[in-house]
Parts: sequence; structure tokens; C-alpha cells
Amino acid sequence: MPESTVEKREFKSELKQILNIITHSLYSHKEIFLRELLSNASDAIDKIRFNSLQNEALVGADRDWKIQITPDAAVGTLTVSDNGVGMTREAIIEHLGTIARSGTREFLENLQQTEAATRPELIGQFGVGFYSSFMVADQVSVVSRAAGETQAVRWTSDGLGEFTVEPAERAGRGTDVTLHLKEEEKEFLQEWRLRSVVKQFSDFIEHPIVMEVEKKGEKDGKTLAEEVLNSRKALWLRSKGDVTPEEHNAFYRQVSGDFEDPAKVIHYAAEGTLEFKALLYLPKHKSFDLQFGEAKVGPRLYINRVQIMDHCEQVLPPYLRFVKGVVDCPDLPLNVSRELLQHNPLLEKIQKSVVKNIFQAMEEFRTADYDGYLALFGELGGILKEGLGRDWGNREAIANLLLFESLNTERGKFITLAQYLEAMRGDQADIYFMTGEDRGTLEHSPALEAFRRRGWDVLLLTDPIDGFVFPSLNDFKGKPLKPADRNAPSLPAEDQKKVEAAAESFKALLPALKDRLPQVKEVRLSSRLTDSAACLVPDEGGLDPHTERLLQKLRKSEEGESPRILELNPEHPAVQGLLKIHSADPSDPRIEDHARLLYAQALLAEGSKLPDPSDVIRRINQLLVKDA
Repeated sequence: MPESTVEKREFKSELKQILNIITHSLYSHKEIFLRELLSNASDAIDKIRFNSLQNEALVGADRDWKIQITPDAAVGTLTVSDNGVGMTREAIIEHLGTIARSGTREFLENLQQTEAATRPELIGQFGVGFYSSFMVADQVSVVSRAAGETQAVRWTSDGLGEFTVEPAERAGRGTDVTLHLKEEEKEFLQEWRLRSVVKQFSDFIEHPIVMEVEKKGEKDGKTLAEEVLNSRKALWLRSKGDVTPEEHNAFYRQVSGDFEDPAKVIHYAAEGTLEFKALLYLPKHKSFDLQFGEAKVGPRLYINRVQIMDHCEQVLPPYLRFVKGVVDCPDLPLNVSRELLQHNPLLEKIQKSVVKNIFQAMEEFRTADYDGYLALFGELGGILKEGLGRDWGNREAIANLLLFESLNTERGKFITLAQYLEAMRGDQADIYFMTGEDRGTLEHSPALEAFRRRGWDVLLLTDPIDGFVFPSLNDFKGKPLKPADRNAPSLPAEDQKKVEAAAESFKALLPALKDRLPQVKEVRLSSRLTDSAACLVPDEGGLDPHTERLLQKLRKSEEGESPRILELNPEHPAVQGLLKIHSADPSDPRIEDHARLLYAQALLAEGSKLPDPSDVIRRINQLLVKDA
């Protein structure tokens, strides 16, 4: 194609949908577009600075890094320029004409469903920050010249479905983004408005954001002079006491995209054989990207204020992906590629230190502001629990931060594992837990009757992830953790003798019931029941019924639950009545009716569904008629 040809192209279909949504002003905070353009410009400068570490010729003499804002009231345009890495023709088509990113469909759906007041935080999380320009502009033009290239390229679009690409001229490398503002958005040409937006969203960008402003001369004349609008304060390089809460709040919003203040600040400098500075934040709530699985793990990684990675996964484990912030380590080598940097052993040492300090900060937060910690745990506790199964070395430290409802706590009240240990009775050697859909179901489980009789507490785990990760926590502070539905407290000697004595009289009935209940693995007498007639117990090594049901939903499977053990209370009148019927006539048809009804009530008591409710109703009605 001749170099002078203007090429017209269409946006990809999903991008056309996003542009349509954004252009129709669904966002209540339109000024976010400038934050996105300034952030993109800063990233472009960071990239050329990083690339120049291995190829200085890419930079040349142009090292006066800055981002220029140029409002032009005469023609109604606002231009954001940088002297960063720039884009080639292929790159500009790829980056500005399509979105090659998973999760776009969910993003589109949530753009349409989310309330306007909360939509602004979504921009930028799916790589569509640039397109927020169409909230305020009816045409956007981008002129870019890539480092090392002599030819620039111009990209132009009105955001309605097409864009053009053609050769252009630019004095040096970098990018100019020019917005032709809509008539009703001309406020973004005013100096005070631009200052306020930069102050609110981009004050901590490392590179100077400059704009020519009017200055009074000696004889009341006015001249234009370039002025830096942002403070450029790298908070993490300052001492902890020199940073104000307001500065922390503003910086947190910048690095997280959140519109609320952080719940907790973690600011420290590591000294010794490895020196680095960390400025991290705990959020107050689960962000949009965390809810929909699009969250990137890790803080921004800097080496002497040069940003190396936007999200360094090697500094934070995935279960701490809700932590946002910055780590700056001058000891990391600058002359390596990003790929090699990811395998640098120093990052492992940094991670150990960062994780340790996060745990310490969370514990301090729980002690100093329990209500605040409770709110944070309610939002992010499920993510933190992932570490029980992923981080063997820190599983006890993670467990120490968890909160639990228990059999002995009031509804809505929580305890820690340390508090559970403190309250344990002298005759209790283990920590017990039970998983289920909700507290109400667990409280009424027959499996807990023996624990109530002994006065032993049981942790009630109702988070969906609990059944998957808690088996990884074998012990805490030397005390084993055991599932309550598989580990009943031993009976007092007198009661144990009663069960043993009853075993002989039930010797013929139990196998007869097993024959009539092929869905159970075994029928046996129970030492855990005091009030209920029957309960179901998982086989040793098997999944608890709640976790098994969750797995079936995830797999969208209709397969039945794995066979379990039916336990009977030998002293319950219903079980005694069944024994009398069998003793009188082992072929009595009522035996099967009673057996299936005992199995059905055990299913209901544990929260499982009846496989055939109509069969249960029929058998109940038959018994009612016989007794009438």
C-alpha cells in the first residue's frame, strides 16, 4: 500500500459496543478520561526509559521527560503529549482498534448493570482507559512516532465504529492525543479545571505534567510560562511520619483505581542485606476486578523510581491480590530483561518480608479497630483463606488472621483460633469444625449433639471455600483440627456400656437395614446422638456433604452423593420401635418404610435434598393410615 494512502478500518465488534456505551455518557465522573490519558503517557515514558537501559540510542539527547497538556480554546481541542516510547503503525492499529483481553463480555455486561456512581472505577481495569476520551470528545486524533522510527502515524476516529490510519509528521518520538471536545465539555479547556483533575488523580505521577499558563509581567502584562501541575512526590521514598493521611488516600486511589480511602496503610523500609521500601494498602471492600476474576496480582515494582513492572506477581502471592501499592528496590539489577527479573532470587526475599509485614499489619488492625477488621474480613476473608491450601509455610500465620462463628458464640459474633484454644475445656484435645451452607443448618445438625453434651465448641464454617482449604490446615499451635461429623467425642464410660449392650440386640437389624438401603455404605449404632434418631456420617477420607454438593454445582453434574454411613440412636423411641417390628417379623414391609424414612430425615438434617420426595411422602401417608 502506498505510504500516502489513508486506510479506513472498523473497530472490532466488542470494542464498538464499549465505545457506544462510553460515548453515551453512562459515567458520572467524566474527568476520569484525563487520568487515563496521563497514566498512558506516563507508562509510555517508563517503557522508553526501561528500554534505554539496554539500548541508549533509542533515547538519544531527548531525556527531558515530561507530559504536556495543551488546551486550545480557539479550536476547542485538548492535547496530551509525551516523549515516551511511541507506537508504530502496526502497534497503533493493535492497541487502538481492538481489545485482545479475556473478560470483555463481563465488562460490557457490568458497564450496563452497574450504577453510575460506581462505574468510574471500572475504567482502566480492562485496558479501555484510552476510549474514555469519547465521553467528552466527538473526535480523537492520535499522532505517534515510535522510538527508532523516522515516520509517524496518525489515527483518527469519531468513536462511532470506524477509524483511519495514515502517515504523519512528528518532530521526535512520542505521542500526541488530541481531543476535539464536545460543546458541553469545554470546561476541560479551563486552567482551573485541568489543575483540579491533575491534583485529584495524577498528582503522584513521577514525570512532570506541564502546561503553559499565563503569568503576570512586571508592568501588568501577561506572558505564557510552562508550569508543573503535579507534585511528583514518591511517597514510598519519604519517611513514614512525613506522609499525611490525605497524601496516602490520594496515592491509594491512584494505584488502585478505588474511590474510597484505604482501610490500612503499610509503609516500611527494609534494611540489612536487602534494602527496599514498600508502601502498601489494604482496601475496605472487594473491587470489581476481584469479584469477576480479572485482578492482577502484585504491587508496582520500581528500581530507584524507574517503574519496571506494573504488577509484580513475584512480590505477592495470589491470595493477597487485594493488597495494592508500590515496592522500590535499588538492589535489583537494572540491566536484565523483565522476564529474567521475574526469576530473580531477590524477589523471593522481598516477598517473604512483604507477606510477613502484611500479616503483622492485619493483626494490628484487628486489635486496634476490630469493627473495621471485621468489615474487611467479610469482604476479603474468602480470598485470604486460599492461602491455607497454597502457602504451606504461612498457613498457621494465615489461620491466625481468620474469624469464625462457632457453636458457643452468639449469631453474628466471631472468634479467632487463638480464642478457641483459650476457651477449650481440659478434657478436649482437638479443634473441631464443621462445614455447611449456613449457621442455622449446622446448629441443628445431629452430628453436634455429642459436642453439646460435653460442652465442646465447634467452628461453624459457612464460606464456600472452607470445605476445600480447611483440610490443608492439619493443626494450629500443635492442636489437630478435625471435622466434627467424623470425630464424635467419646462417651462417658457408663453411656459407652449402654451402647455396647445394645449392640447385641441390634445385631440382626443393622444388616437388614443395609439390605434395604443400598445407597449407604454401612448402618451402625451411634455414640454421637442424644436427641435425633439418625444421622449420616462421611466415610473416612470422604468429602463432607456440603463440599460435595458445591462440587456437583461447579461441575454441573447430576450424579448422586458418595455413599455414607447411617448411624442410629439405639435409645430413640423410633429406633426402638423399628427394633420391635423386626424382632416380631423380619419380613414386615414396615421395616423398609421406617428405614427409608430414617434415611430421609438424616438427609434433611444435614441440609441435603431428598432424591425422591414423593416416595417419602407416600411412605409417611401409609404409616399415618396404618396408625389411624
